[in-house]
This record gives sequence, structure tokens and C-alpha cells, in this order.
Amino acid sequence: MNIGDRVRMLHGNEEGVIRKISGNRVEVEIEDGFQIPAMKNEVVLISQAEEKHFQTRPKEDPAVSYEPTGSHSKPSSLSLAFIPINDQQLSVYLINGSKRSFLVMISGIHGPNKQTLFADRIAAGTHQKFDNRMLQDMDQWPAFHVQAIPIHERLEKAAPAFEKTIKIKGTQFFKHSAKVPMLNKDGYLFRLQDDHQELDIRSLNAELETIKPKQEALKIIKPSASIDLHIEKLVAQPEGMSNSEMLKIQLSEFEKNLDQAIASGMDQITFIHGIGNGVLRKEIHKRLSQMKNINYFQDTQKDRWGYGATLVRIS
Repeated sequence: MNIGDRVRMLHGNEEGVIRKISGNRVEVEIEDGFQIPAMKNEVVLISQAEEKHFQTRPKEDPAVSYEPTGSHSKPSSLSLAFIPINDQQLSVYLINGSKRSFLVMISGIHGPNKQTLFADRIAAGTHQKFDNRMLQDMDQWPAFHVQAIPIHERLEKAAPAFEKTIKIKGTQFFKHSAKVPMLNKDGYLFRLQDDHQELDIRSLNAELETIKPKQEALKIIKPSASIDLHIEKLVAQPEGMSNSEMLKIQLSEFEKNLDQAIASGMDQITFIHGIGNGVLRKEIHKRLSQMKNINYFQDTQKDRWGYGATLVRIS
């Protein structure tokens, strides 16, 4: 098994893509974007022979903010492309699909430190390889900072220079899969130059005037001091539900009650999530760590729930 392989859970209905491998454990990102930990012997590869026999193809992650997977269309701007050399190594290319040349400098940013990876002219409709990267070291990759100055070969309206920084994240990288233009190879594409469309202000204002949203009073309901997120407490008949369906319901209940607790001025609230395989607890802690109005959170009341609950202090 390798990172990027599509697999199916042996003890469930979930399918997904392997995002991380650690010894005998893997993390599988399912269709809803959640990552589920599992042992290698708990998942099975979805083979091409299986797809051909059933005349079906597993759902592929859509390309985000660029070309859809399998697209052969030529990009209209500068892009970064990552082309697999093998299952561990990638080549990094600068693709110029526009109709003008650019002076481009690409730097690798590590905190306050910078390393120049590419600095040259790239002609219209060409590509240039400038780096190699190991897939397993993705978490340590630098942020790619690109600065581009358009070259005007003739007297014309000035095109603005631009710059963009791309930080590669493992949870999103594989969603950028596409057929790389010019190279005609499967890879991962990241658009550097956005296409801008001028707004017709008059038409926009006229459209806004026709919109009359209904304004309803916001009802704030103070939740209980402790919220039980066990699935049998939230739905009448959880039998037959997949793990991802249950997780979505539990996280929705968590977010709803946390929002109500914050809005109603509560100082703290406890969420009882149980121990289980730790997926719900991990997802709750990840979301809490990203919120600014949370003072702190901690596992709580071992004597009662065996650390199957999280206390949230609201700032």
C-alpha cells in the first residue's frame, strides 16, 4: 500500500484514499473529508480489475481551484505542477500556459529563511523543471513563494506583476490531481495566477435591490452543561448507519451546542464523546484548537467517563 491508493474498509461501507502510513497503521480520507485511522489489515485496495469487472470507477477527488482530473486543456496562466517520478518522488515544474513571457523567481520559505529555487525568464507556452521533492517529507516542504513580472514585447496595456505563496497541505494536495498540460502526464496542479473579471457595478446594484432577505430574530437557546454525543442519544435508529454518517451527525451536534454556549455567555461546557477509536475526540479537539474564543479545553472526569469527555472553557 502507498500514499494515494484508494481503499475500502473491510468492516464498513467507507471508501477513501490513503493519506498517511505509519508502521501498520494508515489514515484514510473518506469522501466527506474526514480522516479515519485503521490497521493495514482492516482495509483492502480497490484494484483496476475490480473496476473493469463491475464497469464502475471509484469516485475521484475533484481538482480544487484548477483543472478537473483528466483534463487536457491548456492553462491560461502560470501554474506549479508536481509530476510523480515513482511512488515516493515528485518533480516540480513551472508551467507557463499564457500568451506572454514572464520573469519569475520562486523561493522556498522556511519560517524566516528563504532559498531561491528558480530565477529566470520563462517563455509563453513553455515549462521548466526546477526541483524534486520526496512525498513522505511533504509536511517539511517549504512554502513556495512565486514572484512574476510580465514581459511586454510591444507597446500595449501594462499587465501587473503579481506574487503568490502556496503552502502544500497533505489533506488537500491529492485533490489537485489533473492531466498536466504540455507535459501530458498525470500530476498535481496549483494555479498561481487568478483570472479576474471586471464587475458591472450598475447591474450588481440593480440585482441587489431585488433581493429582500427575510430578517428573523435569532433565537439563542442555552444548552445543558454537558452534552452527550453518543449516536444513540442523537438518532432514534442508528443501526445500519456508516461511521461517516454518524460522525457528521455528532460533529453537527457538537458545533450547534458550542455556538449556543458561546452566544448565551456560558463559561464552560462538557462534551461526552466516549473513548471508542478516538476519531470523534480527535476531530473535536482539532476544531477547538482552531477557535479564538476558546480559553482552553481538556480531557475531564476520568472517574465518571474514563476520559471519554472534553471540558471546554469559553473565553
